[in-house]
Amino acid sequence: MHGFFGSVFSWFLSPVGLIALSALDSSMLFFLPAATDMGVIILTARHPHLVWAFPILATSGSLVGAYVTFWLGRKIGENSLACWVSERRLKLVQQKVKTKGAIALALPGLMPPPFPLTPFILVCGALKVNKVKFFLTLGSARLVRFGLAAVLARIYGRRIIRLLESDQFQAIVAGSIVIAFLGTAYSIYRLIQTTRKHRVGQSRATSIAA
Repeated sequence: MHGFFGSVFSWFLSPVGLIALSALDSSMLFFLPAATDMGVIILTARHPHLVWAFPILATSGSLVGAYVTFWLGRKIGENSLACWVSERRLKLVQQKVKTKGAIALALPGLMPPPFPLTPFILVCGALKVNKVKFFLTLGSARLVRFGLAAVLARIYGRRIIRLLESDQFQAIVAGSIVIAFLGTAYSIYRLIQTTRKHRVGQSRATSIAA
């Protein structure tokens, strides 16, 4: 793959790029389901002797992105979550966090797409879940998930390499990059709009109270 798409694809499929990709994947801004998993699989298939390293890099980046989302949840608070997460999803996550404790913290880190991880992290932050416990549990779950992906890539590496070299895969990659840019732009737009509505609501509440 050459040109712009090739440059973007090659950068994200580097050790530094994998950390950045996994951090974005755990944030409120980026949109490309299974992006980190695919990064781990492809890098492991290309460099099987580093099968141990890529899950660690992906987990590290994922925790960085999760921390930003968790911090955002702490800042907006539980009462403002409805502005950021749909009512149905919010009630579901709140119930799981409040009733299932550590199990609820671990499962989202293991669940594959399309399970939404970032709303869960946001809600955990807003509910003021114990930070150390949360990140230890989430980190362990992500390490297991990415580790399994790396092991599978190590086993089926040759088949994966042949797939990477096919014209069909190149077209899929180009399409995925376009989807990622469009989805990320929409996510940023929604975040800006939500932030504005939240500020307006706070201003009105302050005026009424005064």
